Amino acid sequence: MGNSAGRSDFEWVYTDQPHTQRRKEILAKYPAIKALMRPDPRLKWAVLALVLMQLLACWLVRGLAWRWLLFWAYAFGGCVNHSLTLAIHDISHNAAFGTGCAARNRWLAVFANLPVGVPYAASFKKYHVDHHRYLGGDGLDVDVPTRLEGWFFCTPARKLLWLVLQPFFYSLRPLCVHPKAVTRMEVLNTLVQLAADVAIFALWGLKPMVYLLASSLLGLGLHPISGHFVAEHYMFLKGHETYSYYGPLNWITFNVGYHVEHHDFPSIPGSSLPLVRKMAPEYYDHLPQHHSWVKVLWDFVFEDSLGPYARVKRVYRLAKDGL
Repeated sequence: MGNSAGRSDFEWVYTDQPHTQRRKEILAKYPAIKALMRPDPRLKWAVLALVLMQLLACWLVRGLAWRWLLFWAYAFGGCVNHSLTLAIHDISHNAAFGTGCAARNRWLAVFANLPVGVPYAASFKKYHVDHHRYLGGDGLDVDVPTRLEGWFFCTPARKLLWLVLQPFFYSLRPLCVHPKAVTRMEVLNTLVQLAADVAIFALWGLKPMVYLLASSLLGLGLHPISGHFVAEHYMFLKGHETYSYYGPLNWITFNVGYHVEHHDFPSIPGSSLPLVRKMAPEYYDHLPQHHSWVKVLWDFVFEDSLGPYARVKRVYRLAKDGL
């Protein structure tokens, strides 16, 4: 458990991200894919069901022993809250109501945020657009770990700790890498979230709040679903920076596993991404893919070639010019 990982720097490239060119080629060959760029009318109902599910769970855990509360927070609440963060991801692309109803999408994301326990949705939207526009961009894409993370979390034990602490790194990294001014929507998101937390505490006491926060921390940390954090963009094979996963966990994660397809067509809701692969199989079936998010986590911890440094990075003109 003490051997250090093999990489000492990121994988620097001097080419554009592959998704831009592939998108052009696919649209030229299969223009019918444009018909998939429409809102998913079922998304809002899925969000409503998940939020109500967690509210019911809050009521049920009031009398649970702490050990059972933490067990259910990991086994059940972690799945639901992680699923809600991925619904927020889909909503950040205006997948619920379309680009013409941006405000409705923002407020649905705030509603989906409620069981997470901490305000998250508005800030995620603000930074996620850069992840797509400047994939791997130095100082722009806050999905890429910092040099400090790459240097320190380089042994199996430290990488395991890094996975446990993922919620904290994803929350704090943007403030260090690419700080942005606080927006009005972030303030509103925070006020609504605080009001909901206070209401739950006033109605049902401490245990439901601990349950919700533990669901988020455990579900976004060392959890099978969290394998997608590593699976999506960590360089398991040289020359490939985005990977898809087509397994059953997509059923509860809004098809986030179809990640190559998502980066090719971010305006297509997760529910329709399998159709992209079906319509243009020659662009996806030959690409390397993951078959298990649990195996992804195992390999990340124990393979020397993998770690926070195993990410493709590039310098964009905007970053260089400070624009």
